[in-house]
Amino acid sequence: MNTGWRYVVKQFSLLGLVALLCLFFLALGLVIGYGVIGDGKNPFSILSPGTWHDLIGKFTGN
Repeated sequence: MNTGWRYVVKQFSLLGLVALLCLFFLALGLVIGYGVIGDGKNPFSILSPGTWHDLIGKFTGN
């Protein structure tokens, strides 16, 4: 019975690790795309909520 729970915990921890790695690489891609490839002055400003508010406002017309 104990080995069954260990397997489940191991699988969930692996799933959590993959999710964290995906979030990290998404943020890294946004920073590179906005700051290096794009014309953003500060690459890390893409991670701020104010920038996302402006971007969403441009697409929705608000």
